[in-house]
Amino acid sequence: MKLGFLPLLAAVAYAEPEALRFEIQPGDNLQDVLNVAREARKGRADKPIEIVLGDGLYVLSKPLEFVPSDSGLPNAPSRLIAAKGAKPVISGGRKITGFTMRPDGLWETKAEGPAFEQLWIGGRRGVRSREPDQGFFRMKGVEEEKHPDDMATQTVEMGDDAMAWLKNLHPAALERVQMLAYHKWDNTRRSIAKVEGNRFITRGHTMKPWNRWDTKSGIVFENLEAGLDEPGEWFLSPEGKLLYKPRPGEDPATTEVVAPLSEKLLVIGKESGDPVQHLQIRGISFQHAAWTSPPGGFEPSQAASPIEAVIQIDHASDITIEDCEVAHTGLYGVWMRDACRNIRVSRCYLHDLGAGGVRIGNMEQGRNTGANLVEDCIIRDGGKTFPCAVGLWIGHSGDNLVRHNEISHFPYTGVSVGWRWGYDSSEAKGNKITHNHIHHIGNGLLSDMGGIYTLGPSEGTVLASNVIHDVMSYDYGGWGLYNDEGSTGILLENNLVYRTTTGGYHQHYGKENIIRNNIFAFARDQQLQFSRAEEHLSFRFTGNIVLWEKGPLWNGGAGGKGKIECDNNLYWRSDGGEIECFGMKFADWQKTGHDQHSVIADPGFADPANGGFRFNDASIPAKIGFKPFDPSEAGVRGDGAWKKLAQEVPADWASP
Repeated sequence: MKLGFLPLLAAVAYAEPEALRFEIQPGDNLQDVLNVAREARKGRADKPIEIVLGDGLYVLSKPLEFVPSDSGLPNAPSRLIAAKGAKPVISGGRKITGFTMRPDGLWETKAEGPAFEQLWIGGRRGVRSREPDQGFFRMKGVEEEKHPDDMATQTVEMGDDAMAWLKNLHPAALERVQMLAYHKWDNTRRSIAKVEGNRFITRGHTMKPWNRWDTKSGIVFENLEAGLDEPGEWFLSPEGKLLYKPRPGEDPATTEVVAPLSEKLLVIGKESGDPVQHLQIRGISFQHAAWTSPPGGFEPSQAASPIEAVIQIDHASDITIEDCEVAHTGLYGVWMRDACRNIRVSRCYLHDLGAGGVRIGNMEQGRNTGANLVEDCIIRDGGKTFPCAVGLWIGHSGDNLVRHNEISHFPYTGVSVGWRWGYDSSEAKGNKITHNHIHHIGNGLLSDMGGIYTLGPSEGTVLASNVIHDVMSYDYGGWGLYNDEGSTGILLENNLVYRTTTGGYHQHYGKENIIRNNIFAFARDQQLQFSRAEEHLSFRFTGNIVLWEKGPLWNGGAGGKGKIECDNNLYWRSDGGEIECFGMKFADWQKTGHDQHSVIADPGFADPANGGFRFNDASIPAKIGFKPFDPSEAGVRGDGAWKKLAQEVPADWASP
């Protein structure tokens, strides 16, 4: 049947025995329709419920909520789906209109309603006016004065090029400026309290002792009216004056401009209580979700871990989200947070993300999230508001399967697994990260990252058959596969890793990890890294192929000490230079008991300089028992159009 705007239950017909179907169109109130469907399910639990969205835009001022009473049964699920051939968009935004063209070429209008920190023009994210327009200014020095309750004042010295943007600002204008600090793997967002000469003062929490601001840290100033100097930039005053510098070809009379109102767009389940079960979401685009800075800004947190998601799921099981889009956000895309089991996210396109793509689990143990699936998704172009966010993050959660995804263009890590620093208890066990294509990570903005990053005891976790390349850090730490603090019991095999900054593989410290039958190629500084020697067996490195042009094979703080097993590998330095391991010549390295049966030989790849790692002669890798694998199997599966979308790289993705 078709609902107009809500004739309520009197209008519900049960002519279709297979489902109770509600067909709606733009203009109908989604939450009201869901409430009607909820009532219709009472006494009809044997029938599927289908809310079918026609083509067009559905605007929300608050998120659509599914509660336990919306649950279906295994053979009678609840569904929120697109009509056949339709492309419905659920939007948390509002259109901004009334622009006039000023003599200086800027567009101007009065934006009524609450302030916003994201804006989309013609379907593309606008850049909140900032300086510098690319990269960041470097700090020259930092002093900190500590106050009670973990609060502090930081005084930051900057160069003349940076301070020129702040020195002549009226105090009211200075209050509107936000600084974004890049320090190692973290970001901090703050307002600026005062300017003194070549220094500015900001207030917030004390700096973390393990990740302080220093002379390698970068600064960006945002929301500067004077910084409105590049096409695509915009500025919003406290009075609601909105200015925009148009891109070529944009017309204020015809270009759609959207500002976000709502942060979350879909909430499934409550934070406690009975679960939502047997729900299917299919074929819907979720767009235009906000994030607004709280008064204190955003204090540093690895992976932007406090930031929630456009689709937030708690206490739910047997949920499917497939063929959906999440785009134009200030937050993460999807978060399976507490008590989430058997959630499947499949063939979804998550892009233009304020933070990261998908999150599974929590930062605390005992939240009972696990056994979820993310497959054949395209997750990319993130970190727009929170550069430290992660493409796909797994916290204290086990037995999840992440396979055949395309994850790219994030300023920090591609996939992060685990949330325990050291060897204490962790629930991130038995996760499988397989057949993913992870690339263009880092973009030279942050440090200490990995294509795949692990943290803490993770027995039973497998990282296999992934292709990882172009991981570029700002300073140290652009690794392909990265076993960080306490990583334990992880199998890393059949991965192809190439073009990284500081190594294809790195173990900071960990226990009994196995790295076998991988290909590592063309890292810049060294190919492999090991940082901390411990009394237990740290890892076994066997049956791998390493190809490079210059620099050492192994390096790191462990200095070749500790308990590791390296043998039956194939090494080839293509420039003919000496093979060095922790400062030792290879022959001396072998005298320590390592690589006794390893081979120095050209592996004979077809075209490694251009990503071609098929073997011309399989007899060469056979010398070490290497089992060839097909890198082309990594990434999304499906029709040609889906794979083609995964391969497209818009030219403006390098912009902030």
